[in-house]
Amino acid sequence: MPPSDEAEYVLKTVEERGIKFIWLWFTDVLGSLKSFAITPQELEGAFSEGMGFDGSAIEGFSRIQESDMVAFPDPSSFQIIPWRAEGQAARMFCDIKEPDGASFDGDPRYVLKRQLDRAAELGFTFYVGPELEYFYFKNSQGTEFLDNGSYFDLTPLDVATDYRKRTVEYLERMGIPVEYVHHEVAPSQHEIDLRYTDALSMADNVMTYRLTVKEAAQEFGVYATFMPKPVMGVNGSGMHTHQSLFEGDRNAFFDPTDEYHLSKTGKAYIAGILRHAKEITLITNQWVNSYKRLVPGFEAPVYICWARRNRSALVRVPMYKPGKEEATRIEFRSPDPACNPYLAFACMLSAGLAGIEHEYELPPEASNNIYEMSEDERRAAGIESLPEDLFEAIAATERSELVRETLGDHVFEYLIRNKREEWDGYKAYVTPYELERYLPLL
Repeated sequence: MPPSDEAEYVLKTVEERGIKFIWLWFTDVLGSLKSFAITPQELEGAFSEGMGFDGSAIEGFSRIQESDMVAFPDPSSFQIIPWRAEGQAARMFCDIKEPDGASFDGDPRYVLKRQLDRAAELGFTFYVGPELEYFYFKNSQGTEFLDNGSYFDLTPLDVATDYRKRTVEYLERMGIPVEYVHHEVAPSQHEIDLRYTDALSMADNVMTYRLTVKEAAQEFGVYATFMPKPVMGVNGSGMHTHQSLFEGDRNAFFDPTDEYHLSKTGKAYIAGILRHAKEITLITNQWVNSYKRLVPGFEAPVYICWARRNRSALVRVPMYKPGKEEATRIEFRSPDPACNPYLAFACMLSAGLAGIEHEYELPPEASNNIYEMSEDERRAAGIESLPEDLFEAIAATERSELVRETLGDHVFEYLIRNKREEWDGYKAYVTPYELERYLPLL
């Protein structure tokens, strides 16, 4: 079969630019970026027949007896890697298939594609715009801040301006447009927001972004981390995810006649996110450390409710601006930047679509500061909480038909098994907190 036009463009660019290596990228179930390199001589064959590799070596992919996997590069994701010497390397994301050509159930990119196909059958295109926060530290051995800056600070308090500038330059050279760049609330904490696009492109962009931030930091001799809560007593890092559905060029969430400017579709989508929030938290917040961020008293949401101005709500609806109908969206505030973006976007979309398909009723807006309400007041208002720790999150997900259907049996069962092991290891670990508190007393 002759190469597609996109594949022909890649082959031509590789030849003209003298690119020596092409990295084939994909992710494991936990969202770690994996890759192997091929030479230009192998590229045409990779497009037509894929490149075989041992899937048993990848977390959550396959057992030894079914280890053969084939990576098919997606030519539309081709970009030259700007931090490699003289632009001599490029990358493409891959779709992972079985040797017989069937899509592999353990491929997170395929999990997301299935949900996007489901949305398309209902006439929708899914757009997302995540805001990924992260910290710079002196090195990976500790949490020594580089500055004492705070929200939107510029120099001299914000010493990382050059690091962010280099990161944005790399991202834009790889075709990933950036919306905002600024210092965050906590010392040494930063945020680079990627411009809204379709969910598959965005999941690829998030994986690229995380690596780019780390590569740029390394060039300056510092360490960047997406760990959700690296420092006690200061804000953790979130991945607030703005999302909307479009029907062709029309924003399906917008209704000019509604008091909130939200359509019936938009309201049902929010209701779906709220109803299934507990079940999908294991996917959007997948580490033991994630739950150190999801505690009352900081900006991270804990209570399952929605509001327009109230930033303590789990789902926020940004205020409508006249003439900006296309910008009508919701902001889901609990995810953190250490999740697997393919699985996280798939589960958010699945929860929202369940709300639309089953016509869930949107509960009343939470107008008070939920954190200041008593437990009884929250209960009376029907406001529940997200899981308090990884153990609760596993229990909620394990019972979820929605998450099992969204992820498929392969990914679902691996994830539950892996997270149980993580919890068991954490549970048995004697922490410095315990030694400080109990050793002098007991």
